[in-house]
Amino acid sequence: MNTNEINTRRKPIVLIDKSLDFFNDKILFPKKVEKANKMLREIGLPKMKKSISK
Repeated sequence: MNTNEINTRRKPIVLIDKSLDFFNDKILFPKKVEKANKMLREIGLPKMKKSISK
């Protein structure tokens, strides 16, 4: 399927730049990652409400 066949009104076209794969294995903000992991260990994730609406 090429980009001309896609209905762009309902589905946006997203092109991913392959040059960004360079950053896959690198931690860009180590202090922030460390702080976030510490908060997750101590506090945990928030409780989510389960709502089933049909």
